[in-house]
Amino acid sequence: MAELALKSLTLSHFRSHKRAEIQCDGRPVAIYGANGSGKTNILEAVSLISPGRGLRRASAEDMTRRPEALGWKLTGLLQRDTQHSEIEIWSEGGAARQLKIDGKSQPQLELAKLARVLWLIPSMDRLWIEGAEGRRRFLDRMALSFFPSHGEATLTYEKAMRERNRLLKDQQRDAFWYKALEAQMAEQGAVIHNNRLKTLEALAQAQAAAETAFPTAALELTQSEGEMPVTAEDLQTALEESRFRDIAAGRSLVGPHRTDLYGVFAAKSVPARDCSTGEQKALLVSLILANARALSDQIGMPPILLLDEVAAHLDAARLAALYDEICGFGAQAWMTGTGPELFTSLGDRAQYLEVSENGGLSETAAGTPYG
Repeated sequence: MAELALKSLTLSHFRSHKRAEIQCDGRPVAIYGANGSGKTNILEAVSLISPGRGLRRASAEDMTRRPEALGWKLTGLLQRDTQHSEIEIWSEGGAARQLKIDGKSQPQLELAKLARVLWLIPSMDRLWIEGAEGRRRFLDRMALSFFPSHGEATLTYEKAMRERNRLLKDQQRDAFWYKALEAQMAEQGAVIHNNRLKTLEALAQAQAAAETAFPTAALELTQSEGEMPVTAEDLQTALEESRFRDIAAGRSLVGPHRTDLYGVFAAKSVPARDCSTGEQKALLVSLILANARALSDQIGMPPILLLDEVAAHLDAARLAALYDEICGFGAQAWMTGTGPELFTSLGDRAQYLEVSENGGLSETAAGTPYG
């Protein structure tokens, strides 16, 4: 299977890092250090080589180092099979981030042609017990990994919905003002819904085919009311029929933005929301691994994985099993933890970076300090 990996990464005035340089050889990267030392900031930098707002969903302005606020820059060398691409991402004065690939300016969506990046971060640990919005975002991120145009469909849908909601709040009753917006919502909404369904199917197949220490999560889409219209024509009809009810509510009550992701611990037939904290984390890990396996089959190489504070809520046996699976399908996983003992079972299968409280980096495995 072909390799997908960052071979180098330089951070300049990014978050807590004034300057950090990392050289990689394709193995998993285990990053450890005290809380607040800047470990997650490195993972966030890696997450920006994929389309979207990164693992924190932060603005470009929020990523700049304080108090200087000079702007920031990331540079990296990405290997995709035998192809190498130089990536530059930067922001000046809080402006939207810019991208160059091999010296040429490119839109963010071009990153999807080069790299697929999946992540699991501590805020996701509460996925099953918090609101539906977080679960939709989690599902849409997985859908984006399979369908790079999914993000554009989501943005277009949300823009049209905001404009429709403005009409609803203004108590506009003339159908003329709604037709074009509802047609756009219907077209993109059908794409979003079908991408989500195909994503759940790919995850189910990947979980069924895998030998893993992690539990299978049975997933389905649910609606707060009725069923989600599948075709664009049906969704447009539903939007038209719901218009007066929506005017009363002041918002759109029909569409993929009303969908929820329902999960079940399959072996126990227990809803994910009712599982223990450790079981909920294991289900999340299972889904990320299934996403990675399915994506590997689709694009012929494993995605880059970002696993922040990966050991939280996992016992030693499951943690060792996770490392075995990551190494088994050859993914470059960037992982963080507070101490090197959390990565003991990785042995020499990984590189080790220690982050000091002042943001300095040292490679402890090879004993070669970085500048």
